[in-house]
Amino acid sequence: MKILILEDEIPAYQKLSAYLNDYFKDKMNHDWARSIKDGKQFMQEKMYDIILSDIQLLDGISFDLFDVINTDIPIIFCSAHDEYLFKAFNSNGIAYILKPYTKREFNGALEKYESLFKKGTYGNLNTEVINELKSTLKEENTTFKKRFVIKKSKGIQLLNVIDISFIEASGDFCIATDYNGKRHTISQSLGSISKKLNTDKFFKINRSEIINIEFIENIESHFKNRLLLTISGCKEKPMTSSSTTAEFRKWLEQ
Repeated sequence: MKILILEDEIPAYQKLSAYLNDYFKDKMNHDWARSIKDGKQFMQEKMYDIILSDIQLLDGISFDLFDVINTDIPIIFCSAHDEYLFKAFNSNGIAYILKPYTKREFNGALEKYESLFKKGTYGNLNTEVINELKSTLKEENTTFKKRFVIKKSKGIQLLNVIDISFIEASGDFCIATDYNGKRHTISQSLGSISKKLNTDKFFKINRSEIINIEFIENIESHFKNRLLLTISGCKEKPMTSSSTTAEFRKWLEQ
């Protein structure tokens, strides 16, 4: 079994390769590319039985790679993009695993698409499908986020952005706290999330924390030109950095 992994994040790649080794019991080998450029070179030089791909790579989106290099082998996308793109994948019969995924979900996707491909019922990525996915992705990235898909032990739940009071970075993912103090794991980086939020409502007060203006209960002056915030639902008080305090004050008065 020859596999190509397209993943720009090292921890995500390590997780994929570990799951693959366990699933195939070491009866496979793989190549790893973090960019469209490297992925294109691999696909031009070698043949693969299956591709595991993130959507966002270092130098663009993987759809651009599949747009220039035709492939008729199964592709399983492993990504953190939410339900809008998820619906597009479902409608085209393409494998999709929503991060953060479990080992059981990963194995299930492999079993399903191995079976479909052998039966000849796998939905190939043709030009029409690629254009639809690109269009869906563009729509997702040009509008403010309304909700996040949250994976829980009992299934997938939706978290409305208007209910989020505080977001903090936590390793490869983020933890969003709602106004009731309930914490939710979002499988995206803080930088990625920040770009999708309405800047009239949300402000990145330091390198690792974002607050929602609607849930600020109190603001206290702190040392070194910092501000200490009391946020609904948060036990701890987040603090602005010295470099963001002045901009934060202006943002509050807009």
